[in-house]
Amino acid sequence: MSATQRLQVGDPAPAFTLPDAEGNPVSLADYAGRKVIVYFYPAAATPGCTKEACDFRDNLGELGDAGIDVIGISPDPSAKLAKFAAAEGLTFPLLSDPDKTVLGRWGAFGEKKLYGKTVTGVVRSTFLVDETGTIALAQYNVRATGHVAKLRRDLALD
Repeated sequence: MSATQRLQVGDPAPAFTLPDAEGNPVSLADYAGRKVIVYFYPAAATPGCTKEACDFRDNLGELGDAGIDVIGISPDPSAKLAKFAAAEGLTFPLLSDPDKTVLGRWGAFGEKKLYGKTVTGVVRSTFLVDETGTIALAQYNVRATGHVAKLRRDLALD
């Protein structure tokens, strides 16, 4: 799978329907009329991804008060996502994209630097999709630790 073009503010958010941790289909269209953060992470239950997911969990109240929902997407199978959600008390949807099709359409899969080497994999990325389905914020290569706090500042929620 080759690197894909990155999304920019003002682009239409690529539509998707993916299974959640219980195997139920979740579509971006389900969030029409609401703002939603869509974030992509490499692997459930790894230290960085756990920290990022727990930060989103711990900020869901404030994000919800601002009218923003959260969706996490990784290549993990639904069963692994269910175990991760249960272990960490995650109450927002975690979606499974094992063939990385959605990751690719969002520019969240491709070449990246890892410990000084160029590798192909999931690019930790976060997007804010507005009520009309347009990309309102696009951040690639974000850090797992401190990312949600920075995102809150970027969205003027602090």
